[in-house]
Amino acid sequence: MKKNKVFSIIFLCIAFGCANRSVNNTQKNSAWSKIAPYFIAPGNFKNKTGQYSSALRFYNGDTVATATEWPKRRDEIYRKWTDLLGHWPPMITNQQLKITESKERDNFIQHRVTFNWLPNEETYGYLLVPKSKGKKPAVITVFYEPETAIGEGGKPYRDFAYQLARRGFVTLSLGTKTSSENKTYSLFYPTINNSRSQPLSLLAYAAANAYEALAKEKEVDANRIGIVGHSFGGKWAMFASCLYNKFACAAWSDPGIVFDESRPSVNYWEPYYLGYHPLPWRKRGTITANNPAKGLYLQLRKEGYDLHELHALMAPRPFLVSGGSEDPPLRWLALNSTIAINKLLGYENRVAMSNRPLHAPNQESNEIIYSFFHYFLKK
Repeated sequence: MKKNKVFSIIFLCIAFGCANRSVNNTQKNSAWSKIAPYFIAPGNFKNKTGQYSSALRFYNGDTVATATEWPKRRDEIYRKWTDLLGHWPPMITNQQLKITESKERDNFIQHRVTFNWLPNEETYGYLLVPKSKGKKPAVITVFYEPETAIGEGGKPYRDFAYQLARRGFVTLSLGTKTSSENKTYSLFYPTINNSRSQPLSLLAYAAANAYEALAKEKEVDANRIGIVGHSFGGKWAMFASCLYNKFACAAWSDPGIVFDESRPSVNYWEPYYLGYHPLPWRKRGTITANNPAKGLYLQLRKEGYDLHELHALMAPRPFLVSGGSEDPPLRWLALNSTIAINKLLGYENRVAMSNRPLHAPNQESNEIIYSFFHYFLKK
């Protein structure tokens, strides 16, 4: 009887495990069916790179011919861009998120947390932890302030952290609330008048420190952490995921993924992005003779650099561009450069873009983002 009982228990465990795998596979297949079309460039843009130089070409003109040569080229891109952007302070790897208050919401617990994202600056955010058991995938969300992403900012379809937590992801919502309120928006180190790195790079550094703290949470699988943001947050998420390769994947919502001075919102020239200069700052807005850009941005443009080189640092990690008015289908010309890298490395379906007419995200565009994270982060 005892032996039969043991066998019954073993059988039930195996059956339950198989059932779980079957459910997970069904969910993965469903997620893939929702995102599969967005990995295919429209016919008029397929395999075309337009004005964008090949990321498979070394700066001396040599070509990356095999997959084994790619790490050397990747390192060259990374070193060049970190030299240009300014080197980060040492990573802050010896800290954990400090919980200051907690409350239950829906099917998750919401914690207000603090941690240091710069060596000399503490910030706060919100950690949303589903009540389900076991290690979970996680996503960091970034914006002007952390309340919007948890559904308390009053802005529709920007509640990424809340929606992902409801779907079983641990989420950490961050934002530059203080600097947004004083209209400096970004981060500066050691001071706003003596920043050693471009502000967008420092935002990436802050997100990397957030990754390190989040990865220590007992509910989080450190190998399955992504990042997402919209607009300003899209730029932040893009630089963070490209410059810090521990992020497993990323979604960038209409940041303007390449330089484009015809679009006022693709404003990398501003002093709080890549055109840093000490106060007083240029007047915010497009570049004109009376209101020129300053700093690194001018050098990047003069020397022919563009952000498709940063995208290349993602390969073969997957990313999704949730495009709107600032990232129309024309951006495939830049994305095809990274697709070529993935092809050389033996990967496909690693670069995706959806498109909507307006800058603002909507229900459809967000469901694509959630399905993207489900497919690439959930087991």
